[in-house]
Amino acid sequence: MDTPSPPSASLRQLLPGMVGMVLVGSSVTVSHALVDAPLFTSQAVRYLFATALLVVMARLAGARLVWPRGREWLWLTGLAVSGLVVFNVAVVRGVAHAEPAVIAVAVACVPLVLGVLGPLLEGRGPSRQVLLAAPVVMAGAVLVEGTGRTDAVGVAWAALALACEAAFTLLAVPVLRRHGPWGVSVHAIWLGGALLCVLGVTVEGPSAVREVTGTQWAAAGYLAVMVTAVAFVLWYSTVRSVGAGRAGLLTGIAPLAAAAVGAVSGTGMPGPYVWLGIAVVIAGLVVGLRPREAGAVTAPDGRPARPAPSLRAE
Repeated sequence: MDTPSPPSASLRQLLPGMVGMVLVGSSVTVSHALVDAPLFTSQAVRYLFATALLVVMARLAGARLVWPRGREWLWLTGLAVSGLVVFNVAVVRGVAHAEPAVIAVAVACVPLVLGVLGPLLEGRGPSRQVLLAAPVVMAGAVLVEGTGRTDAVGVAWAALALACEAAFTLLAVPVLRRHGPWGVSVHAIWLGGALLCVLGVTVEGPSAVREVTGTQWAAAGYLAVMVTAVAFVLWYSTVRSVGAGRAGLLTGIAPLAAAAVGAVSGTGMPGPYVWLGIAVVIAGLVVGLRPREAGAVTAPDGRPARPAPSLRAE
């Protein structure tokens, strides 16, 4: 439905997604603690704990959780398989054939993918404003992350990581209207956790949980709370409010947050290319997310919407 979107409302709609991407970017340092942990087992514990926490948070927030029905199972299962399970595998297997920056650069292409495919899933054409801004955000993210060496297998894993990262948002679009950010997050996370449990027991064995150290448990707990339970709801809130196209631009904030946390944690101040990349990302966000004039009617992807010819009951 097309609704008036004054400039003051735009920031309120975008802010949850911005905070969510800051949490995702800041988690890079924490994630390093899980490099040597059993992959499927540690991630299963993370997502199952996040599910229990989200259910409690949803009740406290007064959010109504409903059970999926019909094709919703396909969308939510696809989201869990691609965005939660396969994405983690692609990143871990990919860094065995490519430097981490290669995977990060591939994921940095998400704004353009969401800018094109997101509006189509929402029943409208892509926004020119978003399509102009997406390559700018991508270029800035590449400068921040840098580039690295890889082989053909590494490129394939990087492409898969990109597809899974885009699917994390795109597959949520058809079910966000009925389930809302809370419902989509809860169902995607418990489905992903269940699949990871099966993989953990099958591939790593039931005893793998005893191999997780105290530091790794702490890292998994932080990721479960801040990067899963909190960030998922914040992200899907913005996707529902402004559309997948405009929300996709906010993924450029994640590498900025990662660079900032890295500097604070002792890896050193960013170099000149990183600072340039930060400036380019900010410029892209300004171009793609600049507010419309007060009283303008906008569609969820930020394009001016045609006014309705009349008011009538549907």
